[in-house]
Amino acid sequence: MKISLCTIAYNEEKNLPALLADIEHQDYPHSELEIVLVDSMSEDHTRKIMLDFCRKASGFAAVKVIENRGGNQASGWNQAIMAAAGDVIIRVDSHASIPADFVRKNAEVLESGEDVAGGPRPNMVSDPTPWKETLLLAESSMFGSSIASYRREGKKSYVKSVFHGAYRRKVFEDVGGFNEALGRTEDNELHYRIRRKGYKICFHPEIHSRQHVRSSLKEMVRQKYSNGYWIGLTAGVCPKCLSLYHFVPFGFVCAIIGSGILALRKHKLPAKLLWGAYGTAASLMALLSVKNVKKHVSQAALPVLFFILHVSYGIGTLLGLVRMPFWRKTHGHSASAEEVKALLNARREGSKI
Repeated sequence: MKISLCTIAYNEEKNLPALLADIEHQDYPHSELEIVLVDSMSEDHTRKIMLDFCRKASGFAAVKVIENRGGNQASGWNQAIMAAAGDVIIRVDSHASIPADFVRKNAEVLESGEDVAGGPRPNMVSDPTPWKETLLLAESSMFGSSIASYRREGKKSYVKSVFHGAYRRKVFEDVGGFNEALGRTEDNELHYRIRRKGYKICFHPEIHSRQHVRSSLKEMVRQKYSNGYWIGLTAGVCPKCLSLYHFVPFGFVCAIIGSGILALRKHKLPAKLLWGAYGTAASLMALLSVKNVKKHVSQAALPVLFFILHVSYGIGTLLGLVRMPFWRKTHGHSASAEEVKALLNARREGSKI
């Protein structure tokens, strides 16, 4: 089974060399493994690192370096899919870490009859410090981030989405590529279309990868705000590809605003109930988060970090929903997904001649 392992990168000179080293150490036969590297117009040495790898790597079926001029993740992944020649296409973020058996485990799961596969993808930190470890605890907590299955271990199951997914080529030929109108929710929308076509998305506990978490609170807040903002926009394009938990931070922000208005009008009970319940939940989840780790004074900030992450995400969703009706008129549809589908099918038909 020929496999195309793809990654896209923008200004990832710090993390990319480690991922490329992981790729070189894959125990899947390199003669059956194609590497597709997509540079999103980086302003650092990312492209040079890719080209150096292309020149020096040996034994792979092919190593391709291409450009993404589309400006977002979705366009980069579409470029990778269209350039890939494998029977299977695996997506890995450039700031990820994959064990030596990553490709092989994906291949084994797909060879067992699955069409789309992925596994647990916990977070990690680079150059760990007590504060970075505390940020990691906040991000990794079910209370702080999300209930997505790929963030933690579990049994084999069929899920709505996976991270660092492996896809049989026929899935993209049938469903198409990513919607390039979407900035942060392209995975949700693609996986919704995949499920709607009748394919199952397999979560398998033996497929492991890890992801570098944002290393500063500022970066983490920016990410959460952007994630929430795109949830708000996506609600106007593909509401069925979102889950209720995506809107919990938005509901929390609305509750803060509503209870605050009532408190100004001398009705303070709703605010007292809200802050009492939230403070209790945040404190309990902070205690659970540090239960099995080395203790440090910075961990006392976890309840506050939870609050900052929730509010950042919720405000982003609120503003996204406000802008959504106007955005949808000009950006709500992209032909990119169908273009990928048409190209892949034309290539398949051409190979039969």
